[in-house]
Amino acid sequence: MTAVTAFFTGLLFSLSLIVAIGAQNAYVLRQGARRVHVGTVIAICAGSDVVLIAAGVTGMGAVLRADGGLLTLVRTLGATLLLAYAALAARRALVGPQVQPTVDDGRSRSGVIAATLGFTWLNPAVYLDTLVLLGSVASAHPGSRWWFGAGAATASVGWFLALGTTAQLLAPILRRPSAARALEAFVAVVMIATALRTLAL
Repeated sequence: MTAVTAFFTGLLFSLSLIVAIGAQNAYVLRQGARRVHVGTVIAICAGSDVVLIAAGVTGMGAVLRADGGLLTLVRTLGATLLLAYAALAARRALVGPQVQPTVDDGRSRSGVIAATLGFTWLNPAVYLDTLVLLGSVASAHPGSRWWFGAGAATASVGWFLALGTTAQLLAPILRRPSAARALEAFVAVVMIATALRTLAL
């Protein structure tokens, strides 16, 4: 397999994994619509994915498969975070945007950083996708696995940039009271569904 072929194979494979709506994408969409620390969110999500993809390409997935206790811990912490955030999003959907913002409202930079790191690093599906699945496919191309990884990383960075930027452009529409409440309800549903999927892994 040539370097160019490996690169685009990695890019398309990564997109097939990352485009599916999950907790991380829902959070990026919400922060983009609110235009609150969007660059920070994108940088953390994309940077974390690049690190995880590199780890997957080097074969770290074998370590994860061998340590079931670590995956169980991440699964439990991740599901707890998702359900807590789902409750907050559901409350915002029911009460509406007219309430005064609170510390959990996603406005402080430290809070946004903590939430983004949580949605990324406490999501066992991320490890299964990048370390195990993507890593396994990369290992099937030993001579060009780093080109495969470069393509996968490019897809991830491009996706988060596109998602965050698009949400910011649509912010005037998404921040209308009815649309804002619908978005919060959507986020709550995604978080609950992801939590249930996480516990079932």
